[in-house]
Amino acid sequence: MQHPKISIVTPSLNQGEFIEETILSVLSQNYPSLEYLVMDGGSSDNTLKVLEKYSDRIKWVSEADKGQTNAINKGLRLTDGGIVGYLNADDALLPGSLWKVAEAFSRHPDAMWAVGKCRIVDERNHEIRKPITTYKNLLLKRGSFPLLVMTNYISQPSTFWRRDALDAVGFLDESLHYVMDYDYWLRLYSRYSPLFIPEYLAAFKIHPSSKTTSTGHRNVYIEEERRVIRRYTNSRWLLFLHDFHRWFMTTAYSVANRNGA
Repeated sequence: MQHPKISIVTPSLNQGEFIEETILSVLSQNYPSLEYLVMDGGSSDNTLKVLEKYSDRIKWVSEADKGQTNAINKGLRLTDGGIVGYLNADDALLPGSLWKVAEAFSRHPDAMWAVGKCRIVDERNHEIRKPITTYKNLLLKRGSFPLLVMTNYISQPSTFWRRDALDAVGFLDESLHYVMDYDYWLRLYSRYSPLFIPEYLAAFKIHPSSKTTSTGHRNVYIEEERRVIRRYTNSRWLLFLHDFHRWFMTTAYSVANRNGA
């Protein structure tokens, strides 16, 4: 099998508690054609010490940016891999993930982007919210564009796309702060059907300071999500299904939070 070059970008800001684990999850892949770039927004914690520790194995930049989406785009512009993806500074790739991604793209040369399964873990890396993961995996297998409009069943850490797709659809929308990944999947899906990789590729970490799990940001998140949905459909039925599913998932997450799951 050929080893297509894979470029991974990690946006970072004051995630010193988690970023070393994230870095090691990428480096321990031992993938022979890897470009790994950390775009730090000028952290004031111990992040820079961690980055300096791995300076001989990764590329990194620390400078002020305009937020997470801007950092990701800046990083993507500095990379040149034929396959790209981004991994937040508190998430992790699972062992062998990049090999599985490379194999999938090599076997399916027409595939422009690929999506795998993703575990949800807590701060101690214990798997949580298993019923939600099972549900999302079911939606992944049955995936379609209308289903994606109804709900974002695609997990960002386990999604990769070709440089050609990036050139075709452009970079992430920097006006978005919470659902830039969801918007990007919808944009990609508007042109290309994704390749489903039936393997767990990454772990998404839930912790008190997670941006998208903060209750203080919930209403802003939901409003931004609805604004994005209207870019891709005028169907009242799909909008209704999206809103109903959002209520359903919000309730499920609230129950999970109360139960500590």
